[in-house]
Amino acid sequence: MSDAPSLGEVILVGGGPGDPDLLTIGGLRALREADVVLYDHLAPLACLAETKPGAVLVDVGKIPRGRQTAQADINAQLVAYARTGATVVRFKGGDPFVLGRGSEEWLACAEAGVPVRVIPGVSSAIAGPELAGIPLTHRGLTQHFSVVSGHVGPDHPASTVNWDALAQGSGTIVVLMGVSHLAEICAGLVARGLAADTPAAIVARAATPEQRTLRGTVTSLPELAAAAGVEPPALTVIGAVVGLRLGQA
Repeated sequence: MSDAPSLGEVILVGGGPGDPDLLTIGGLRALREADVVLYDHLAPLACLAETKPGAVLVDVGKIPRGRQTAQADINAQLVAYARTGATVVRFKGGDPFVLGRGSEEWLACAEAGVPVRVIPGVSSAIAGPELAGIPLTHRGLTQHFSVVSGHVGPDHPASTVNWDALAQGSGTIVVLMGVSHLAEICAGLVARGLAADTPAAIVARAATPEQRTLRGTVTSLPELAAAAGVEPPALTVIGAVVGLRLGQA
């Protein structure tokens, strides 16, 4: 009879935008049952206090312009820990499949024969604007929104976003990971046909006590953000809905 441990599992948990109250009940239950947690710096870290005594907590965060954990290393750790028979939680900010690497981690586990499942999280793409008083849709203004990555500018060869369609459409645009390229993104949208006076806002550190919102237009926002020293994490919202100014957020 083999003494090898039975195979564990990997659970990809979306932690939401940062406020521990926005973690789902399913996500909290997974954290409490986990033997190992590999966590990102944008996950609600206060929730790690809910893990059981003896749980192994591993920081695998990717800090902009700072310490990085290679994705291949994260994948390997997930598989290795699960093969010891452990219940492994991959604790991520937002939702694992919205401009994250959750699908890559799923595929790596599946390829290795490790059982894997996902617990969705509240994406900052939706929660961030809401907490700043910006609805992504509003009757009479727009019936759709797009969420895009801003990790490179519109003219960069690595960008696969159809910026022309965004600029010439009527929907709300949400840009994640776009702080470094904000000026390029806004100028690129205007060059492609977006009205220069389109309302725009940047929401920094959404769902945390340090949240702040800057509002302007698609042409003025980059200068406002630079003057205020906005740094990641922050998201940008562009469209008529930004002008609604719900509440005092």
